[in-house]
Amino acid sequence: MAAPIRRAVAEMPAWRKTLQRWAYHKSNFGKLGLMIDDCLYETPEVKEAVSRLPADLYNQRVFRISRALNLSMRKDILPKEEQHTVDDDVRYLKPYLDEVKKEKAEKLEWDMK
Repeated sequence: MAAPIRRAVAEMPAWRKTLQRWAYHKSNFGKLGLMIDDCLYETPEVKEAVSRLPADLYNQRVFRISRALNLSMRKDILPKEEQHTVDDDVRYLKPYLDEVKKEKAEKLEWDMK
């Protein structure tokens, strides 16, 4: 599932890639071992998408978030070799989130008929 998302990033204009790298670096998510999808605002759609994750992806997400909370509490960061970069980041929740949004739009369409 991650291959199409990485391809979309590769087709991005150079200025946008630069801006994305700068914003990712400034966010410090990677220094705590978090991925972008770990930091999404928890809307009902995001909560539903998280509930649909396979057990292994869900457990990895919980581990990353709990590790980041622990690091933050200690005012520490991960060693350089364990930190994420924008190239390592995978939008693992996007396919599930897209599916939830599509279902919600379809349900709304059926309700209007």
